[in-house]
Amino acid sequence: MAIIRTLSETAEGRRRLALISPIDRHRIGELEVSTPLDVERVVARARAAQPGWAALPVRERARIVRGALDVLVRRREEIIDTVHAETGKPRVEALTMEIVPSCDFLNHWTARAERALRPERRRLHGYLRPYKKLFVHYQPLGVVGVITPWNGPFVLSLNPVVQALLAGNAVILKPSEITPRSGEWVVRVLRAAGVPDDVVQVLHGDGETGAALVRAGLDKISFTGSVATGRNIGAACGATLTPCTLELGGKDAMIVCADADLERAAAGAVYLSMFNCGQVCLSVERVYVVDSVADEFIRRVREKAERVRYRRDETVDVGPFIWDKQLDVVRRHLEDARDRGASILIGGAPVGGDGLHFEPTVLVDVTHDMAVMTEETFGPVVAIMRVRDEDEAVRLANDSPYGLSGSVFTEDTDKARRIATRLVTGSVVHNDAAVIYGVTEAPFGGRKNSGLGHINNGSDGLRGYTHQQPILITRRSSQKEHVWYPYDDATERQLNFLVRFGFGTRILRRLLT
Repeated sequence: MAIIRTLSETAEGRRRLALISPIDRHRIGELEVSTPLDVERVVARARAAQPGWAALPVRERARIVRGALDVLVRRREEIIDTVHAETGKPRVEALTMEIVPSCDFLNHWTARAERALRPERRRLHGYLRPYKKLFVHYQPLGVVGVITPWNGPFVLSLNPVVQALLAGNAVILKPSEITPRSGEWVVRVLRAAGVPDDVVQVLHGDGETGAALVRAGLDKISFTGSVATGRNIGAACGATLTPCTLELGGKDAMIVCADADLERAAAGAVYLSMFNCGQVCLSVERVYVVDSVADEFIRRVREKAERVRYRRDETVDVGPFIWDKQLDVVRRHLEDARDRGASILIGGAPVGGDGLHFEPTVLVDVTHDMAVMTEETFGPVVAIMRVRDEDEAVRLANDSPYGLSGSVFTEDTDKARRIATRLVTGSVVHNDAAVIYGVTEAPFGGRKNSGLGHINNGSDGLRGYTHQQPILITRRSSQKEHVWYPYDDATERQLNFLVRFGFGTRILRRLLT
């Protein structure tokens, strides 16, 4: 819902917001903003319900949550209708971005939850092994707050909510006020599957509601959104020592090597810069192409971009901006680039009419003096910069305050890995981009201004919503340990013997590893 207007206040002092479609700017609903008192009540209900949910065996929690997959498959058209109304994204894109990965997340995490969260025994090393045994238990944290953005409102809400629930937590979701009903569908689907109402709840509102939730004394906050808001949340969580994970903005670079398949690289540059109207934290925002193939690459990019459909009166490939303020950012970036010497090969302007559609844009002759190469653009823009060689591409790719992901296009997989290890990013993808969030086995998180902590996924994805509690068991108990009081000469001799012969000789040192 591209535009939000305050309509009025209710008798209880709650603000009401008008919700406006980004497709044609007609009003499609309204939203009542939750108050700080509402937040307190929701948190209290979650606190009361969480112990009962955590007491269920992991297998039972997974069985209940797994039922949400059937609900999602059955009601997917209703969800797509809501996502389309609120975001304007094409229905195919809603399937690609929202429905398919959400189905996969539900299927994957529910199948693996029992094994991932099962108490495990870990083998001890060295001199402790004869005396102690180590077990690690995965305890639920308690109540988790999940605050999610407007660009992927269903999938970016579902993935963290599902992981937190499977780990035994109660969850409070605060979706973006721009796309509230799309996010709310996550709670509706899970409740329909049998998750108790107070175990998974939704709070609607804007930044004031989110701030109240962060201050509510929760056991973890998972936030996806802008760098500015993420900094504020991180500071608030730091003040109360509340664990948090922050998935923030990106300025992902695509490197096109001299040996790249230029047809795939050009098609990838257009799609990966423009899908979801470029409003994806993992989208390609900068393209560095080696000079020896730059002319042919740019020719193909322009040719493919000219065929992208974007007008309201045709079947579209690129939908509108979801948020009207993003249109201003893209305009500013393009004007700045043009003023500083860049050339716009195609596009570069809003589409006429009432909606928030924007022409697919190809920009060349860009430099790092331009905002379009240094700030997050979040629009359907392919910004291409020629580089001397791959070393210069790596240097420029790393010359950014962001570090979420990146991509390398080359036919040489060994080269792709070599270049990837030199990039200061959370992840790197070969001959593709953006897809990494959907790879559940891969830990996901950004570096530099792109985030804090591994947000979701990977072997510790579910465990990130638990406290990993080590329990050390003593094998054979005596009346005291040999290093307990009182100290005597024998104690010192035993310790010196361990240091001298255990760690001072190579053979025994290996045995103690």
